[in-house]
Amino acid sequence: MDSKFLKVTLLVSLLFMTTIFFVVLYSNGIGPGQKKESTQAVETVVQDVVLSGQIGNDLYGWMEDETFFDEVKKVELDEEGAIRVNLIATSVEKDMRVRIVGPDGKPVEGQFFKIIVDGTDEYKDLDRDGVIYLADLKAGEYQVSLAEEPGFIVPAGSMPVKVKARVEYVAIGDISLLIKTEEEVDAMAEDGGIISETVDESEPTDLRTTSSANLGIDVSRWNEDINWDKVKEAGIEYAIIRAGYRGSVTGTLVEDKYFRKNIEGAIKAGIPVGLYFFTQATTEVEAVEEASMVLALCKEYDITYPVFIDTEKAGENGRANELDKKKRTAICQAFCETIRNGGYKAGIYASKNWFENKLDMNILSDDTYIWLAQYGDEVTYDGKYHMWQYTSSGRVLGIEGRVDLNLSFLEPANGE
Repeated sequence: MDSKFLKVTLLVSLLFMTTIFFVVLYSNGIGPGQKKESTQAVETVVQDVVLSGQIGNDLYGWMEDETFFDEVKKVELDEEGAIRVNLIATSVEKDMRVRIVGPDGKPVEGQFFKIIVDGTDEYKDLDRDGVIYLADLKAGEYQVSLAEEPGFIVPAGSMPVKVKARVEYVAIGDISLLIKTEEEVDAMAEDGGIISETVDESEPTDLRTTSSANLGIDVSRWNEDINWDKVKEAGIEYAIIRAGYRGSVTGTLVEDKYFRKNIEGAIKAGIPVGLYFFTQATTEVEAVEEASMVLALCKEYDITYPVFIDTEKAGENGRANELDKKKRTAICQAFCETIRNGGYKAGIYASKNWFENKLDMNILSDDTYIWLAQYGDEVTYDGKYHMWQYTSSGRVLGIEGRVDLNLSFLEPANGE
């Protein structure tokens, strides 16, 4: 219908209603002396009719709006108080992780959601964290649906989910849903990369400078606030920054509390950076998760040096402490392959003992960078290495307390 014609029609109808209103007033014995009160009543009626089309304070402004009647916008109304949820499902290797997410894209916690697989098998979110994980599945395609839940609007029908037969060393797209902050976990219990309070007096503390190596540091939340401009002034040429860790107790993925502060501070000060992640993975699937987390965190930053997986003992009860050599090597390889497939250089950090006895170095790819931890004045490790952490007791301007010092034999311009 022509919008101008519709406007005229509505105005005529409004005037007709006003006339009838006055007729009703007079028919009920209301005389001229009450005209002011009648006018106020009419204005109230007019406001109720056109308020949805009000422009500013002008109740008739809609008459000047050429587009007012051109499009009718439909608003989808949910059931009263109901929350609309959706399913996100991923598979890494013979498994399926299903997340029930709300309008903000985050898992909905506190509900006993239930999924139905292939129309028959039911699985419940017993810990009510919005995530249901199924392991030891046969590879193939499954149909997954979400059962009705009071107070929620669930997707209609089912969605296909392909369960992979073998882990692929590529980043998991929705890994951010698994990452926790240190405020959300018991960081003191979960962080196995704690700096020891005992100090070996035989450790060197000097800042070494040589023509064949570059001096650097590696830092985490344990170093707390850092003045990166002063670190630069002290002669530090690069920094390897911890992105996060997997919880030693629960296996939760946790972002280092100081990661963003450290990487942004170092880059702003003109210090090239690399990254490391403290692993507690017990499977290749978990290694891919850890690498995916690092890739998700570092995509906003310029990473010059390699991304390392830090494999070492986590206290007395670390969940990965007792892995055999074959499994630990496979985990490190899975992490590195995933990092490389994400477009970055990858490497492994470990002690001399770890490289000699806990890893099969013959299996690792030739393009894997080795970051050796051996404290002292010289290296006695017989294998190849690209970086050497020679002390955990270094002192650097801009950092309170001890800090790890490293020598890198990579090219300073590009970390290769």
